[in-house]
Amino acid sequence: MTIKDTPEEWEIRATQTPFVGNKTSVRTDDVVMPDGTVVGRDYQVHPGSVAVLALDEADRVLVLRQYRHPVRHKLWEIPAGLLDVPGENPLHAAQRELYEEAHVKAEDWRVLTDVYTTPGGCDEAVRIFLARELSAAEGERFAVAEEEADMELDRVPVADLVRGVLAGELHNNCLVVGVLSLVAARGGDGLDALRPAQAPWPARPFEA
Repeated sequence: MTIKDTPEEWEIRATQTPFVGNKTSVRTDDVVMPDGTVVGRDYQVHPGSVAVLALDEADRVLVLRQYRHPVRHKLWEIPAGLLDVPGENPLHAAQRELYEEAHVKAEDWRVLTDVYTTPGGCDEAVRIFLARELSAAEGERFAVAEEEADMELDRVPVADLVRGVLAGELHNNCLVVGVLSLVAARGGDGLDALRPAQAPWPARPFEA
């Protein structure tokens, strides 16, 4: 048997959007269950995101430390950001985030993995890229503000990140999934066998 997620959409009898925010909103759908009952389901509507696991020649990952108010923590993360424009090419968005948050560019890009971060309560889809052959970006640094103004940057060996994940010391979803996917890919067919950077993404279709 092939283990694979499959698209499916149950009947929706009614829908409303009780809250609309700056980047996301909350939607309530009345969904018909298999037994015929109708149940309300509340969830966050999200534009989607990209994240970048940037790996340097010394086998270190570029990470940043940022305050996240909902969980009241400063978390170590990998560069990431929203797909601000519907249909935006995720590779272009990832390259932008790596430049803006770390002032770094990469020559080799692959798709590391695709995930739904919280499918029980949010429709956010994230594409995590592997970026290699890193170098400093040209031009002036991007002007940061708000939480990013307090952001710290570092490069941490892969082995140290794996230890931190398994010890329960690192919690950011994209960092955890990205680092463990990197290790799994190395133990499988290798990093060069990963999907190309422009691989289709049904969760957030885009034009190459």
